[in-house]
Amino acid sequence: MFVSSQALSTAEHLVDAPLLYKGKVRELYDLGEYYLIVVTDRISAFDYVLDPAIPYKGDVLNRLSAYWFQQTADLLQNHVVHTDVLKLGAVAKDPLALKNRIMVTRKAERIDIECVVRGYITGGGWRQYQTGGSINGIELPEGLRKNEAFPEPIFTPAAKNDVGHDEDIPFEKMEELVGAGLAAELRDKSLALYEFARKACAEKGIILADCKFEFGLVDGQVILIDEIFTPDSSRFWAEDKYALDVEIDSMDKEPVRAYLSGTDWDKNSAPDPLPAEVVEETTKRYLGIYERLTGKSLLGL
Repeated sequence: MFVSSQALSTAEHLVDAPLLYKGKVRELYDLGEYYLIVVTDRISAFDYVLDPAIPYKGDVLNRLSAYWFQQTADLLQNHVVHTDVLKLGAVAKDPLALKNRIMVTRKAERIDIECVVRGYITGGGWRQYQTGGSINGIELPEGLRKNEAFPEPIFTPAAKNDVGHDEDIPFEKMEELVGAGLAAELRDKSLALYEFARKACAEKGIILADCKFEFGLVDGQVILIDEIFTPDSSRFWAEDKYALDVEIDSMDKEPVRAYLSGTDWDKNSAPDPLPAEVVEETTKRYLGIYERLTGKSLLGL
């Protein structure tokens, strides 16, 4: 059994550098020339950070991002400088505790658009379609079925909000916010990245249903930042679980969502701690998707 003592809820006591931002999962520290991103094991659902943290989750997210950043480097430059905790020197107070969960990155000017690509009609896209027959202003044919593949992937951006939910917007609104040229570049790069990963996932028996990207600017050049193709930023389905008109058990924190949905939690206050069996099953999910995508066992088992 994976015990919660293995999980890292925060790295503030482990890093000797100013903390700039603490997100639901990631913490951003200032190294002067570069940023230091530490990926914790925190997990969120329904806009709440939950207790306890999930062992190995941050390790999986960080290693998967590093893997995909390397795989896609020929398509687009990214913000990674290195992922070697030993290069941090005295900044890392406990290198062993931070091993495999750090990423030193270039300082990019974040573009405040979440770039979402959908290959299948599901999740929030399906809910939009049911309400008005469109997704982010893209009119779609009548009669589409839940989880059906689009003939071609669609680009559905969102305006980023640091507080509250990101706001789904039509492409025309994105053009107003960032300019037509940059909007087109981000759309085209997002679609190319999705197509690359979709093919790679298919070879592993995995469907990449949808995903999101963040981009930044360095010296006027667009680069990839944040994370890519992780269970927290993408929807993965096992091919043998794929079906229409049902809720597909996705390869991520689904055990947490399913557990919470089956309780009487009102979603307006912090929920009770997750049971040990839910924590363990969620850890197994994250370790499993890492192994399926990379062909390597994170634990070396």
